[in-house]
Amino acid sequence: MARGAGSSPDEDDVRDPEAFRVEAVARIRAAVPERTIVAASGGIDSTVAAILTQEALGEKARAIFVDTGLLREGEVEKVSAFFRESGLPISVLPAADRFLGALAGVTDPEEKRRRIGTAFIRVFEEEAEMFGTSHLVQGTIAPDWIESGGALRDTIKTHHNVGGLPKDLKLQIVEPLRDLYKDEVRQLARHLKIPQFDRQPFPGPGLAVRVGGEVTRERVAVARRANAIVEEEVDRAIEAGRMTRPWQYFAVLLPVRTVGVIGDNRVYGEAVSVRIVESVDAMSAVATTVPWEMLRTIAERITRELTGRVSRVLYDVTDKPPATIEWE
Repeated sequence: MARGAGSSPDEDDVRDPEAFRVEAVARIRAAVPERTIVAASGGIDSTVAAILTQEALGEKARAIFVDTGLLREGEVEKVSAFFRESGLPISVLPAADRFLGALAGVTDPEEKRRRIGTAFIRVFEEEAEMFGTSHLVQGTIAPDWIESGGALRDTIKTHHNVGGLPKDLKLQIVEPLRDLYKDEVRQLARHLKIPQFDRQPFPGPGLAVRVGGEVTRERVAVARRANAIVEEEVDRAIEAGRMTRPWQYFAVLLPVRTVGVIGDNRVYGEAVSVRIVESVDAMSAVATTVPWEMLRTIAERITRELTGRVSRVLYDVTDKPPATIEWE
C-alpha cells in the first residue's frame, strides 16, 4: 500500500488496505512487548494508528489526547465525541499552561516546533511511567519525516513528532503509518470503517504555527476566533453549493501591525491571512479560487468581531511549492 518517498499517488499499482492492516497489527504486537500509550490528536493519522493499536493490544493500549491550549474552538468536545463514536477509549489531559509557558518569548518557527515536541514528549513520558510502559505509538506519516529532513532532503519544517523530539527521549517510538501518505491513510480509515469526521488536517503544534511571532494566550485567542470564522463561512458556502469542500481552510495571525480606522480614530491592529488550498497527499497544494462574496464576508466578520485587534484581512494565493500549506 505504501509508496516510496517522492512518488505520486498514481504510481501505486496495487493498494490493499486489508493486507496493510494485518501487517500493521503484527508489527505493533512485535514492537510492543507489554503495553503502550498512544498519542491521539483526533486527526485521521493518529486515529488510524490508535485503532490499529487497540486491535493489536486491546486494553494494554491507552490513547491520550492532550489539550495544549493551542486548539481550535470546540476541539476538545468534538474530538472526545469522535472517539466515543469510534469506540476508542481516550484520556483528555489539560496542559495549556505547560505549552504556553514553553512558548513564552519564542518567535522562531523551528524553535516553536521543537519546544512543542519536547512538551508533548514530557507529558507522554509522565503518562507512560504511570501506565507502566516505555512505548509511545504515534500517527507519523511520510510527509512528516520527509519535510523534517528525511530521505536525504533538506529540512523544510521540523514536524513536532519527528524532528521536534528531544535528544534525551526516554520512550521507544512506534510508527505504524510511517510509510503512508495522507490519501493512503484516508483509504485505510474508510476500510477500517472509522466514522467520517469533518475535521480537516490540523497541524500537531496547533495554532502555535498559525500565530506568527510570539505565541501568547491573547494572540492565540485572536487566531482561534479568526480561524473559526473562516471555517464557518467556508462550510456555509459548501452547504449552499457555492463551492466544494477544500483540503484545508484556515486563518493565520501575522506578526505585523497595520493601520486601521474605527469611527474617526486611527488604530493599529494586526493582520490575518486566509488560506484555502486543494491537495491530495499534502506534499503539494494549490491555492483555491473561492467566491469573492465569501471572502468579503470573512473579512467583515473578522474585523468586526475582533475590533481593535485585527485591522486587515488578506487572501493567500500561493501554491505549495513554493510555499508550504501552513505558514510556519
